[in-house]
Amino acid sequence: MKNALITGASQGLGRALAEHLAAQGVAVALVARHPGPLDAVVQGIRDRGGRAVALVADVATADAARVVGEAVAAHGPLDLVVHNASTLGPTPLRPLLDTDSAEFQRVLDVNLLGPFNLTRAAAGSMALRGNGTVLFISSDAAIEAYPTWGAYAVSKAAADHLAAVWGAELPQLRFLAVDPGEMDTAMHAAAIPDADPSTLRPPAESARRIVDGLGAAAGRWVA
Repeated sequence: MKNALITGASQGLGRALAEHLAAQGVAVALVARHPGPLDAVVQGIRDRGGRAVALVADVATADAARVVGEAVAAHGPLDLVVHNASTLGPTPLRPLLDTDSAEFQRVLDVNLLGPFNLTRAAAGSMALRGNGTVLFISSDAAIEAYPTWGAYAVSKAAADHLAAVWGAELPQLRFLAVDPGEMDTAMHAAAIPDADPSTLRPPAESARRIVDGLGAAAGRWVA
């Protein structure tokens, strides 16, 4: 594995994955909406001798072909695409009856349509080379029906199945959906404000487990 594209890479698990992969010699193209935090991650990786480039984009609305093209132009053909960018929707979390269609659509755009578009832009080249891995960051909410987690849960369940269908259609590539477990992140704090951070896994630990498991068989698994 030489080159990777990671979305939602300015903080939390995305940042940890970028730093862990870069430390192993992988060139990383990092996608996030806000340039300041993203540039800080890229500079930190470069300061440690790694190769990284910042691509400022919102996965829900970005031109996926442009994002993938810029990543390839920076480092070469992609070996790994990580769909980590995600949104809970409005917080505090609310029941589906209190979620309007625009809020629901935004969650689907970020968590499902964005990954679909980026995969579509990247997977053709991967398939022609007969090599590549596409990783969807999943959640236990994709398989458990938790009250108030509706929009997020539906999007993650759909993304799991999206990964499975891609895998059935492109068997020469590897499509994974990985549940990283409960982590000490800003997203978790927004979802469950009263959670004790000391009981949550550091993102760096989840990143290590995920990277160590990338050689596993395709499918859904828990890190």
